[in-house]
Amino acid sequence: MYELSVTVCRVMRVWIDQDLCTGDGICIDHCDDVFVQLEDGIAYVAESGQPLNDPGGSGSLASIPSRHVESVIHAAEMCPGECIFIEADAAPAESIAAVDQPAA
Repeated sequence: MYELSVTVCRVMRVWIDQDLCTGDGICIDHCDDVFVQLEDGIAYVAESGQPLNDPGGSGSLASIPSRHVESVIHAAEMCPGECIFIEADAAPAESIAAVDQPAA
């Protein structure tokens, strides 16, 4: 009998509370692949190069590729507005691989 083993990793997502954003751009300095600043001067998260502009909605929750996790955490720690929020869920490793695929 064969036993199936699935590695469980964490899928991390990030969002910004635009009401708290001070517009300093420190997050962009740390990880410009995940954070963008729009013409309103406020930071937003981006996924596959596209800003997720749905303040307060689930449409503003971006998956963090594993190569950017450390930078996103550091950006959240350094944010003067304390507006960057990171969420983590347990998920099969296959889900992680899908997030880490480069944008087309």
